[in-house]
Amino acid sequence: MLQHHQPKHDPERLWIDKLEPKVTALRATLLESAPDDIARNSGAALDGERLRLAMVFDDYVVDTADYVVSRPDGTAANSFMQSLVLTYLDMANDTPPAGRWVTFRDLPNGSFYNQAFQGYAPDRLAKRWQLDIDGFSAACRARGGIPIDYGDAGFAFKVLPRLDIAAIYWLGDEDFASKASILFDAAAHLYMVVDGLAILGNRLVDSILAQG
Repeated sequence: MLQHHQPKHDPERLWIDKLEPKVTALRATLLESAPDDIARNSGAALDGERLRLAMVFDDYVVDTADYVVSRPDGTAANSFMQSLVLTYLDMANDTPPAGRWVTFRDLPNGSFYNQAFQGYAPDRLAKRWQLDIDGFSAACRARGGIPIDYGDAGFAFKVLPRLDIAAIYWLGDEDFASKASILFDAAAHLYMVVDGLAILGNRLVDSILAQG
């Protein structure tokens, strides 16, 4: 349950408000496409009549007969996760990663959510680790982050088969606070709508914080 103190433009709350018709429409659209095309475009593994993929380190199974999303044990995913996975499968188009990182503000329509996103995503990393850049790095490595040459410490994460997000840290000192950023591959908007990217970035931060 989302709390009342969350930002006015919190993307998770906005997404939940439009879930039911969104999920229904996504399923109808996906049923019009061949499962092997969806698998090729999204990078999901096609296993008989099921698509398998990981989203922010959790595994999901999608039945191509009705496009209901489940966890590997057969438990149905909640409608929030259903909508994220199905949106990704619907938008996926086999575009390769751009190999260039951009800020959330630089994404198409990213400025709408940017102020709220900074508060509930990257700012939480800097608040947690402050001058402890080694602690930040250890948490990112524990979560499977791949080191990249960005900031004082940077790690890339595959949050969906064709969608990469990076966590970056700039170490401060006694006079200047440390700063963190969540960056996106420049092609990320071709695989997920901007409010979905905000949600994925926020959940990546949750996952990193859980390691430390």
